[in-house]
Amino acid sequence: MNKLPLIIKREYLAKVRNKSFVIMTFLSPILMVAMVVLIAYLTKINDGEKRIIGLLNESDYFTHEFLMSEGTSYVHFSDISLEAAKDSTANQGYYGLLYIPNGKDLEKVAEGSFLYTKDAPNTDVLDRLDGIFQQRLRQERLQKMGVSTTDFESIDSRFEINTATYDGDLNIKGINEIKAFIGGGFGYLIMMFIIIYGGFVMRSVIEEKTSRIIEVIISSVKPFELMLGKIIGTSLAGVTQFAIWIVSGGLLLIVAFAIFDIDPSSMNSGAAVGANFGPPIPTADQTLQIYAQELFKIPWAMLITFFLIYFILGYLIYSSIYAAIGAAVDNETDTQQFIFPIILPLMLAIYVGFFSVFSNPNGPIAVGFSLFPLTSPIVMLMRLPGGIGEGGVPIWELVTSILLLIITFIGIVWLAAKIYRVGILMYGKKPTYKELFRWLKY
Repeated sequence: MNKLPLIIKREYLAKVRNKSFVIMTFLSPILMVAMVVLIAYLTKINDGEKRIIGLLNESDYFTHEFLMSEGTSYVHFSDISLEAAKDSTANQGYYGLLYIPNGKDLEKVAEGSFLYTKDAPNTDVLDRLDGIFQQRLRQERLQKMGVSTTDFESIDSRFEINTATYDGDLNIKGINEIKAFIGGGFGYLIMMFIIIYGGFVMRSVIEEKTSRIIEVIISSVKPFELMLGKIIGTSLAGVTQFAIWIVSGGLLLIVAFAIFDIDPSSMNSGAAVGANFGPPIPTADQTLQIYAQELFKIPWAMLITFFLIYFILGYLIYSSIYAAIGAAVDNETDTQQFIFPIILPLMLAIYVGFFSVFSNPNGPIAVGFSLFPLTSPIVMLMRLPGGIGEGGVPIWELVTSILLLIITFIGIVWLAAKIYRVGILMYGKKPTYKELFRWLKY
């Protein structure tokens, strides 16, 4: 193993000195930030659009319900026909025309109402209008039962149950989902890193094999040392590139938002509003402050530490498989039959992890996938923002998951080295799964 540092250094320098590697290292953050800024800017323009809806109300109802709101205003028509109102709305370029017919029965008035638009209306607009009609109908029905307007407002008041831990700390709605998204983000980074840089390892092995350079190298270096050196050297180059992306991307994002005067929180301001028109919920500033306090309580140091642990172990496992595949084939086209079984556990971890962790982070599915070595680097990271110990991930599950990863890494490296040793000097034949299994016995 005395030549391992030399192999690592060679692989690392070969990657970082590559012209395409340098270009993508500095160009990728610019492209990613440009995409984020473009999305934020377009969202800002879209949210700033004011929808004007013409209102022709021939009934005695809905006299005060349709008021100007964020993003929507109403122009009231009176003493004109429906066709004239349609023509006027279309000529003025309004978003649409809401027609409420005349009638004494509110139920029939509501059933006969129409929203006329040039194209299919926005779901958010329909939800708002439906909510107004539903609110008014509910009020009318209760008044017929003898419920006064004051009583109706009391009945219709918003209620949300208070939740807290046994220690008395208040909980807020949606924080578990936010934590799962944070953990899922870390898991997604691991998946992308494995796919991208695992592919680098595989292509590097294929290039040396097809150019016959490997025959010279293998005469003075053991196949296991060469494989391990490629994996570690390529991973270090990837970490270097990744670190540059994070630092430069973060700085560019801050500068871009400052230059274009974009508020990142406004990107979610267009969420649909339901039919509940009860008392107002806490202001946006108050809600953001509560969520910020909860996010600060997340054990970030612990999360980043275990991210690095799972990242290293997960990458070493998968890159060993990529290296073995690269040694077994002669060109990148032949790798397609072997790639899907590698990517499948990663995709499964992302999708099953999100569904299981969102609904029950300590349920049997979430626990099982966070212990299985091929999916644990992603699913366990989704569970860790909830903490370790009581209420979070049990310590024994965390320790067992890491031990299983280490054992799996040793086993896969040992098996991959067998395939690597045989396949690295074989040419002109596309191997099958049966042949790969036979190589493991050599």
